[in-house]
Amino acid sequence: MTVEVRPDLGLMQGYHSAQVDVEVRLNTNESPEGPPPEFVAALAEFVTTAEFHRYPDRSATALRAAIAAFHGVRADQVFAANGSNEVLQCLLLAFGGPSRSALVFEPTYALHSHISKITGTKVITATRNDDYYSLDPALVTAAVGAADPTIVFLCSPNNPTGMIESPEVLDAALAASNGLVVVDEAYGQFSAWSAIERVNDDDRVVVVRTFSKTWAMAGMRLGYAIAPVSVIEALDAVALPYHLDIVKQAAGLLALNYRDQMNARVASIVEERGRIVAGLAALPVDLWPSQANFILFRPQTGDSKSIWQKLVDSSVLVRDCSSWPGLDSCLRVTVGTPAENTRFLNALTEALV
Repeated sequence: MTVEVRPDLGLMQGYHSAQVDVEVRLNTNESPEGPPPEFVAALAEFVTTAEFHRYPDRSATALRAAIAAFHGVRADQVFAANGSNEVLQCLLLAFGGPSRSALVFEPTYALHSHISKITGTKVITATRNDDYYSLDPALVTAAVGAADPTIVFLCSPNNPTGMIESPEVLDAALAASNGLVVVDEAYGQFSAWSAIERVNDDDRVVVVRTFSKTWAMAGMRLGYAIAPVSVIEALDAVALPYHLDIVKQAAGLLALNYRDQMNARVASIVEERGRIVAGLAALPVDLWPSQANFILFRPQTGDSKSIWQKLVDSSVLVRDCSSWPGLDSCLRVTVGTPAENTRFLNALTEALV
């Protein structure tokens, strides 16, 4: 006997990125370099003495306190989870579900819609402006007013376009909405401003961050939310018990000791991003201005899928975004090491011939 999947999930595709054996992998917005050797050594030392036979601190008390101190907020305004995607899942488990809705502005991060659908939350889609897929207060006010969503998702810098959302856009979303306004700042350390400064217990702003990108810990899967205490309590209520293992908690604590190295890594990536932009500007492609660690571009000639394949044939992997809403023929490249970026530019130049 076969048990049927929920009808609303039957035709839903999972979220995947291509996993191809190449020499230069620039498709998933990872840090081009690993964390500092001192961090690795300290974590290895912790592992040798860790009490693996004991459950971890269920509340991740020390980690949440350290994250709070880093951002200048209170520990009871912090929730930590297995990557920012689990934070999003907990938000939708707590505040989404049947008879509730989430508003997204396409094109944007696919997991906002994907996890909404998994949790039975209705997805309402608004379209960004035609210029660089930007948002403005008038557009946001109209979309939120028409949808009356329980959750409004903003993404700043936006993935995959790299654009940041202005404080005025956040103000518009808050003014027009009666629900949560969730600002996904997975690439927040690259941005000129952060919505964290707007989080307080009397408002409805939730900021989601991750250790995956600027902290160079994608393999560790650690993310967090900064939100009003009432929201944090709801997230704690829906999270599985002991969901953060002892190694993950220790890694997050240790990483925060190396913020200078993190800032230097961000500065280096921004410098290389500028070099890639300059290189792309000399090629027949359309570009989107980025304040993240990736760049969205569209070849002006040729088929994007064939160009993607030519890059793979040169052992360079970028993200094919051409099937995403509104992103016909678009590709996205992650900023890598200087050598990887040079390899990408050379391969793309040949592919565009």
